[in-house]
Amino acid sequence: MSLRSVLLPGLALAAVTGVLLGGAVPAGAADGPAAGAPAAQQEGGPDGHAGARGDRDPRRYEGVVTAKGGIWLHDRPDRGTRRVRFARQGEHVSIYCKVNGDRVGVNPLWYLLTDGTWAWASARYIGNVGPVPRWC
Repeated sequence: MSLRSVLLPGLALAAVTGVLLGGAVPAGAADGPAAGAPAAQQEGGPDGHAGARGDRDPRRYEGVVTAKGGIWLHDRPDRGTRRVRFARQGEHVSIYCKVNGDRVGVNPLWYLLTDGTWAWASARYIGNVGPVPRWC
């Protein structure tokens, strides 16, 4: 295991934690658009996804669990960490951002999910619905 693969997930987690503790997460990020937001920002384009600036809005990233039977979500982007909850195949999830983490198959990407719990899922088993999530 290289030093980079050991440090990178911890740094990403520290960065996300700093954002969360610093109050930089939009109010109601997991609950939908903030009250009073302009209608164009709330609804997005004709397909329901925002264009231009809205593509960077973390509330706009969505995925669906593709793993047969489902997957365990973890407290860090690493298969060896504590399991937070189980997501069933076909379940739609809200994605906040992505990082490089523990490689699953050939895919090193992990998504930070915001469905009531902040948990990590391997991107190997999450299909994107709409725009690809931003980097954390």
